[in-house]
Amino acid sequence: MIRCLVVDDEPLALHILEDYISKIPFLKLIKATTNPIEALTMVQDGGIDLVFLDVQMPELTGIQFLKISNGKTKVILCTAYPQYALEGYELDVIDYLLKPIAFDRFFKSVQKAQTVIAPAAKPAVAPEPAKQDDFMSDFIFVKTEHKIQKVYLHDILFIEGLKDYISIFTPTERIITLQGMKKMEDALPERHFMRVHKSYIVAINKIDSIERSRIFIGDKVIPVGDTYREDFFKIIDGKNI
Repeated sequence: MIRCLVVDDEPLALHILEDYISKIPFLKLIKATTNPIEALTMVQDGGIDLVFLDVQMPELTGIQFLKISNGKTKVILCTAYPQYALEGYELDVIDYLLKPIAFDRFFKSVQKAQTVIAPAAKPAVAPEPAKQDDFMSDFIFVKTEHKIQKVYLHDILFIEGLKDYISIFTPTERIITLQGMKKMEDALPERHFMRVHKSYIVAINKIDSIERSRIFIGDKVIPVGDTYREDFFKIIDGKNI
């Protein structure tokens, strides 16, 4: 059992990680807190094996936390800012998770932590593929201009990238968020979503038809890029009856 701590100044981020941790049988959540000073005291007192740590916090940054804790616990950084990755790895973090964090990416990270913290333990077995009902309850949070918005995965038709922002299209709305396509692609479960073009990610189960290198979802026509064509048609062929 890996005793873990979650430190983030955003209560929403705490809630998401608490939920993820509850699904992993070899993780035991000791505390989730918005107070990095309290968390640092707990680490220094001992008994914490792993910390899920935000980087940008007002009282004490994640990087400062790492330097002060001086290796007394293992750390997975969880942040929306990729520029801290190199410094984090120089301070020997186990992994670097970019928000919004998808559960499958989270699970890969804690598997890695398990091999470092308890190398003699039996390797974790990945959860069984989600049933349709489970998938229908999954969601991500994205930052829009004025708020953080929950988006249910089963509502997403496709995602379009335009310069410095992306648009998430659902049957009822278009949600605009300032983040890159790669970050969004990493946050989505591979079994349900696929990058088919430098500017498009599609929900596989929302595809109505395919004609040559064009995907039809409702009245939207989405091109399949040359780079993605072979992998896309392998997936589609695998789903043919």
